[in-house]
Amino acid sequence: MDDCIFCKIVAGKIPAKKVGENEGAIAFPDINPCAPVHILVIPRKHVASLNEVEDGAVMAPVFALAEKVARDQKLDQSGWRAVINTGPDANQLVFHVHLHVLGGRKMGWPPG
Repeated sequence: MDDCIFCKIVAGKIPAKKVGENEGAIAFPDINPCAPVHILVIPRKHVASLNEVEDGAVMAPVFALAEKVARDQKLDQSGWRAVINTGPDANQLVFHVHLHVLGGRKMGWPPG
C-alpha cells in the first residue's frame, strides 16, 4: 500500500534499524517504547489487521521472528510478552498487522 508506513519500511523508503528479518517478516524497535525492550515484528506482505489474515502462512514468519528476536534480546529466560492489537478499540494505530515483542521488566496483568 502506498500510504502505509510499514510498507514503506519494508520497501526501504523509510529507514528503520532492523534487529532481525527472515523471508516473510522484519523486526525493528518501536519508536515509542513501552518497555526496556519493545520491538515490532511485521510481515513483509501488507495485511491491515488480524481480521484480514486469510492465510496463516503470512503470520508464521512473524511468530518465528518474534521468538528469535526475544532470544537475541535475552528475554527467553526471564519472559516476554507478544501483543497484536486489532482495530481501533484495541489501540491499533498502524493498519499493517504487527506484533509487539515486549520485555526487560516485569509485566502486569491484566493489560490495558
